[in-house]
Parts: sequence; structure tokens; C-alpha cells
Amino acid sequence: MKVLLKNIKSLVNVEDQARLLVKGKAMDDVKCIDNAWLLVDGERIADFGSMDTMDDNATIQSCDELLEMDMTGHHVFPSFCDSHTHLVYAGSREVEYVDKIKGLSYEEIAKRGGGILNSAKLLHNTSEDELYEQSMRRIREIISQGTGAVEIKSGYGLNPEDELKMLRVIKRIKDTSPIEVVATFLGAHAVPAEYKGRQTEYVDMVINEMIPQVAAEELADYIDVFCDKGFFTVEDTDRILMAGMKYGMKPKIHANELAKSGGIQVGVKYAALSVDHIEYTEKEEMDVLMDSDTMPTVLPGAAFFLNMPFAPAREMIDYGLPVAFASDYNPGSSPTGNMKLMNSFACVNYRLTPDEALMATTINTAYAMGLSEDFGSIAKGKYANLFSCPDIPSRHFLPYAYGSDLIGMVMLKGEVLS
Repeated sequence: MKVLLKNIKSLVNVEDQARLLVKGKAMDDVKCIDNAWLLVDGERIADFGSMDTMDDNATIQSCDELLEMDMTGHHVFPSFCDSHTHLVYAGSREVEYVDKIKGLSYEEIAKRGGGILNSAKLLHNTSEDELYEQSMRRIREIISQGTGAVEIKSGYGLNPEDELKMLRVIKRIKDTSPIEVVATFLGAHAVPAEYKGRQTEYVDMVINEMIPQVAAEELADYIDVFCDKGFFTVEDTDRILMAGMKYGMKPKIHANELAKSGGIQVGVKYAALSVDHIEYTEKEEMDVLMDSDTMPTVLPGAAFFLNMPFAPAREMIDYGLPVAFASDYNPGSSPTGNMKLMNSFACVNYRLTPDEALMATTINTAYAMGLSEDFGSIAKGKYANLFSCPDIPSRHFLPYAYGSDLIGMVMLKGEVLS
């Protein structure tokens, strides 16, 4: 079945020549076609153009069976790609939210057994089926908000059994949901309470027990480490990444959220696909990133929710770097996966233009998952992952109206879901 979207008010972020990422000044150059049409063939984009070319398009004219959809008044965007989430979790942590309001820091809450360790306890006591049901509610939520591809990390298990439980749930989501899912093993998310003072022993368990089991069941595409102050050292990270890479897992890094940890440098050293959080980034780190294929990824929801310093995204773009923005959807520091809101944060708090923010949440986040050949922009041959916004005056209204629900039609891999 072919689907023809016609009379589109504006088709946003189109590429005649598909790119893997966009950097520097190019991030502020979003191509659009006003009064447009777009043809979907099966799961993928077959062609597109302005309405005055539609009647002469040979592909359209040769279609025996064609479903036409009138998109008058709609702006059509490529779906958001969210390259950093922890959305498989049990329960919630609003008690810690109150603690934060009362002045306790992220590190203080963690030392009291809260934070990641609290989520680990909740997850341990939740069945795999219940964990799947809770997570699928969040999946349906982010799909309705325009996200079409998502990375989901483990990291709330912190022992072999529960890390595998998380990753099996992620695999189940991948197998049963229309959204594109990438799985990341994050056994080194925190040191469990029972390993306090024995961090090296826990790292040994991640390397010698968890990684081989994860690999044996083919449950993870990537491996991640929380390389930061109070968590895992550069030396720990070195060991874990090397072990994961031996099993074919490509690195990603939590880096420089709490301090200049050396996480960006170790990420680049191992050709990590992305380094994420990166609040503490200076010229030294930018120079390292400039000579790499690693995507610097900002998580504005966490910085907003924790009232932390903002990563220097504006400076990085001006320096010529690419930048991605993801949600960090998790129960403790960013309890939302709304990528439209991340666009607004990018503009207001980080001084990105609306077009830079769109690039940062589509093509560059697709790259940060290894998916940009197939996702992140409107180009021939890419998956037809789209959403529309009806009756908005311009594409820049999307981040401007930060609290409004603007998403109309949602299409994932050629299937209209709403």
C-alpha cells in the first residue's frame, strides 16, 4: 500500500542528499517545502515535492492502489529521535523530588540510599510482566508526543539477574512496539550498597558476569558507564568499555554531569557513539570532540529538574561541533520523555535557534543511536516516521508553544497511528 500525503502546508527538514549528522552553522539551515506532497511506499519515503509537481510525478501516476490523505494546514516533521532514556523502571520517586525542593543535592540523596539505588530496589521487587506493562505506558506516551526512535538503557538492576530482566523487557518492547528501539547495557550506573568500599569487585562482576550473559542473549547494542564524580572512575570505565567492545557492544558514556570527570576524553578514546550530559565541558573537551566522530549529547530535562548548570551547547555549535539533545527520561532526574519540551528547553535555556533545536532532536539524535541512515530527516529511502502539527503558523511555533499539545497525525514506518 502506498500513502500520499498532499496539500502539506510545510514539509520540514527535507534532504535531497541524506546526511548522517549536522554540525556547526549547518544546524541552523533546515530545508522545507511549502505546499508539499509526500509519497510513502510500505515503510519508507518514496518521494516528495511541491504540489505543482505532483500530477507529473511518474511514481504517483503508476500507483494502482493509493491512499490519499489531505494534510491541508498541517506542518509535517520527521519524528523525534530520543537517544538517551531510562524509561524501563519501576514505580516513581516523587519523595526525592520533595527532598530536592528542600535543598538536598543529587549526591546527598544518593548517599542516603536514594537515587539510582532506590530505583534498583523497586525494580528488584517488580515482575518482568509488570515492568513491561509500566514501560509500555511510557512508550505509548512518547509515541503520541512525536518520538519515533528511542534508546533505552538498563542500569536499575545492578546485579546480573535484574540487569538481564531490564534488558529482556527492552527486547520485548522492541519486538512488540512500532517505535524503533536501541538497547544499551548500563550495569555500571551506580555501585550497589552491598559493594560500598568494594567498587573494584563490582566492576569485576560487571565485566566477568554481566557482560558475557548480556552478550550470550544478544540483549544490548551498546554499553554505557556513568563516568563521573562519586560514581565510576576513568580507570573503571576503561576496563568496562574494553570488555564490552570484545563482545561487539559499541560504547556510549554518561560524562561530566557532576564534574570534569575525564569522561569525554575516555569516550573519545574508545570512539564512543555519544558522550551524554556534559554539563562540565570546556575548550579542552571541545577540542577533543572536534577530532572525533563522537556526538556530544545534552540532556536538558535533567539539568532543569536538578537545577544544575547548563551544558555549553551554544558554544559547542559556534565552535563547529554537532550537538544532540535527548530527554533522559527517568524517574529521578528527568521524569518526562517529551521531546517537544526538550526543543523548548534547547531554545530558552541553551540559546539554540528553533532550527538548531530541531536538528539536535532529530538527525543528530538519530546519529547518537547509530540510526541516521534510516531516521531523523525526510529523505528518499528513509523510514516514514513523521508527525504533523495542524494549524500552527510556522515550524518555529513548535518550541515556542512549550506547554501546548500540538501533535496531530503520527506515522511510524508508514503506519498511521493517530
